[in-house]
Amino acid sequence: MHKRIVTLTLNPAVDASCTTDKVRAVHKVRTTNERYDPGGGGINVARVLNELGAGSFAVYLAGGSPGDVLDELVADAGVMAHRVHTREDTRVSHVVYESSSGQEFRFTPEGPTVQTREWQAALEFIEMLDFDYVVASGSLPRGTPVDVYARLAALVKRRGARMVLDTSGPALEAALEEGVYMVKPSRGEFATLMGRSLEDPGELEAAARDCVAGGGTEILAITLGHDGAVLATPDAFLRLATPRVTARSAVGAGDSFVAGMTFGLSRDESIRRAFALGVAAGTATVLTSGTDLCHKSDIDHFWRMLCEECGD
Repeated sequence: MHKRIVTLTLNPAVDASCTTDKVRAVHKVRTTNERYDPGGGGINVARVLNELGAGSFAVYLAGGSPGDVLDELVADAGVMAHRVHTREDTRVSHVVYESSSGQEFRFTPEGPTVQTREWQAALEFIEMLDFDYVVASGSLPRGTPVDVYARLAALVKRRGARMVLDTSGPALEAALEEGVYMVKPSRGEFATLMGRSLEDPGELEAAARDCVAGGGTEILAITLGHDGAVLATPDAFLRLATPRVTARSAVGAGDSFVAGMTFGLSRDESIRRAFALGVAAGTATVLTSGTDLCHKSDIDHFWRMLCEECGD
């Protein structure tokens, strides 16, 4: 039986992507391969969970005409969801792939200012749901208190469930003070949290072990981009290299990692196999262009490969 997974996105986006030969100032930049996807951390996680066949449910804030478009895109993606209406418009982000250079340009607006009653309504709705895991992912919109994820963590613990968090800065610090089941920062976000550079593998391992020993989280997964990821628990420290692939876009790779690992944990996979599933999902996403995410066949392929390397 699938465990129930709810995701929360406080600052979602309509994600637009396209391709052009060259990005040039002043001149019109003609584009091709335009596509639109529902975006924002928690929604991306829900999309990947949906691809994996999990029973996920996305809760998100959205406003204005862009919010209406987001609703359509979420429905088209086959994600079950609940929208909390906001007074201000949802943001629209843009990803432009420059084919002549292979570079990707990402334009990400800061998004709306959220009213107190709006973010509170999202938490109150989640409290009414049945869930085993809650995944909160993404930056906080303006107007939201830095401890909103900490408040959610307290709610999840009261329900005897597990919270997975992917955020950074003061919001991450506040949540760790409350305590969460798993956190997934990037190396840069984790270095900021710890207040020092962590480029040396030994220093990164020591800092990760210290963070877990502090009691703020049971599982700490740190994504390292093309260098793979590391994982710290009270009993283990693991490293996994990313399979060699030709990357097309990094959009959503971290969210895909969170989805894959959460799915593995929800299926009672070993921590090592769940970690490998996260790396597999993140790797599968970089194979797709623009705001597209991973496909199950690619995830399964990389997961088998990584489990064989791990000896599982």
